[in-house]
Amino acid sequence: MRTSAFVYPWDVNGDPGAPHRFAALGVDQVTLASAYHSTRALTPRHPRRRIVTAEHAAVYYPTDDRWAGRRLRPYPAGDWAPGDAFGEAAEALRDAGLDVHTWVILAHNSRLGAEHPDTSVVNAYGDRYPWAPCIAQPATREYLTDLAAEAAVRPGAAGTELESLGWYGLQHLHAHDKTAGVGLGDAGQYLMALCFCPACRAGYGEQGLDADELAATVRDALEPLWRGAADDAGWPTVEKLLGEPVAAATRAWRDDRARTLQEAAVAAVRAAAPEGFQVLLHADPVTYHCGANAGVDPAHVLSVADGVVVPCAGGTALLAPFAEHARPDTVLAANFTVVSGMGGSPGTLAADTVRARDRGATELRLYHAGLASDGDLAAVREALR
Repeated sequence: MRTSAFVYPWDVNGDPGAPHRFAALGVDQVTLASAYHSTRALTPRHPRRRIVTAEHAAVYYPTDDRWAGRRLRPYPAGDWAPGDAFGEAAEALRDAGLDVHTWVILAHNSRLGAEHPDTSVVNAYGDRYPWAPCIAQPATREYLTDLAAEAAVRPGAAGTELESLGWYGLQHLHAHDKTAGVGLGDAGQYLMALCFCPACRAGYGEQGLDADELAATVRDALEPLWRGAADDAGWPTVEKLLGEPVAAATRAWRDDRARTLQEAAVAAVRAAAPEGFQVLLHADPVTYHCGANAGVDPAHVLSVADGVVVPCAGGTALLAPFAEHARPDTVLAANFTVVSGMGGSPGTLAADTVRARDRGATELRLYHAGLASDGDLAAVREALR
């Protein structure tokens, strides 16, 4: 199976041995970050550093003039990825015989929310989520679409993987995160992700809902969760708490905004890309799910993109709904964490690959070659061998 490992530019730049070390894993490709959110990352083998602190969401290449005069625009990186850090790393990786695809983070940007709070998701209590741009707002949609095209189609890249191309909700690890005290479950996460910014309030109105009444209903529905008294059966629980017609109306609004943004972003990438450029989305086959793996309708997303990257750290079940709608040339990439310290299991990668193939996977993604220990990488080499 064709295999790609995720890599940051700082894993490569300044470490001459990195490209050949990644190639020696037995992978065919690297998925290299070109636009990424804030993070603190280990660099266990770099000759000059051990920790990189990416202080804010940024692009790792020089932007072009499409952003001139615009209020919403990507931020350049600081000293963790200066200049054309992506281009420098991509060239070194290609010289080592590896294909390079871009890794683009979209609707996940805490600095954007901090500097432009009106762009953020607003929950039923009036709390803003600065890490979560509201994908219903026209200006935000335009920004995300243009960012997708520019960050995806970098010189020398043969394809892209678009992450967070959909709704983001509460589930976001923030600095010194203290949000795990109450288990919200799928239903609670959905209710806490419902946005009440002006654009979404108007959208609910188009669905026949009064936004103020809806917010009050959501707050009432969440009360049992704060007391730790609610069960959670996913969407049926949302329907029970809101009432089926109201639940369906909220989902119709959100699904439409996500679907049309995905269509627009993929179309923009294709318009900017050379022929044969591959476009994949990081995706979850349940449309009301939020986060880095955007909730999508499998049939729809596979009619728009060339395939999907599916989280498989908790098992391979999420592959099956996509496999039902796959064409012969569809890419279904099973994404496994191979960093033991982050809950990964590189020692079972060979067996996991067999299970993924049985569920319809055609490729593998390995998270994350730059973060893994030497022992983890040795297990990956053995599994791929």
